[in-house]
Amino acid sequence: MKKIILASASPRRRELLSKIGLKFSIEKSNIREDLDLKLNPRQLAEMLSYRKACKISKKYSNAVIIAADTLVVLNNKIIGKPKNPKDAAKILKKLSGKAHRVITAFTIIDTKTNKLVTKSVETKVFMKKLTEEEIKYYVNTEEPSDKAGAYAIQGFGGIFIEKIDGDYYNVVGLPLTALIRELKKFGIHVL
Repeated sequence: MKKIILASASPRRRELLSKIGLKFSIEKSNIREDLDLKLNPRQLAEMLSYRKACKISKKYSNAVIIAADTLVVLNNKIIGKPKNPKDAAKILKKLSGKAHRVITAFTIIDTKTNKLVTKSVETKVFMKKLTEEEIKYYVNTEEPSDKAGAYAIQGFGGIFIEKIDGDYYNVVGLPLTALIRELKKFGIHVL
């Protein structure tokens, strides 16, 4: 079986790939994530995942590279990771009581055959109305610090989510159903 490389340092993506039984190595791509490019959010997520995969693919002659990028979008504006606790609180106030979209794009590259696919999945997330006290408490947990949208659905932040429309794992950071479907086309069978 070909070596599989996850081009991400995300502990959430690592955990999800492990959950489905894949054996893989990790190599962080360290690309600059320019959120100001003149692309719609879906195109931007796809382009960023593609860049991450391409950067790592240059290092391997016979491997399958998996890269991903997740964006949180409110009113067609991208909400990135908070710069500091004050910014996390500001982001959570924006999302409070509203529905937003989470878009995760992934790219798979077979470095031997140069076969490549980039796909994206969108999930609608409905956040309950948050009180100032809830926001302050949550920000103090430091969980929001490295998360797009300043919350983790799989963590304590999940208590703020009233419902979702779409793939839960997409919100965590990797749409497993779509990813597994595409991996099969690369000869990688999970089930």
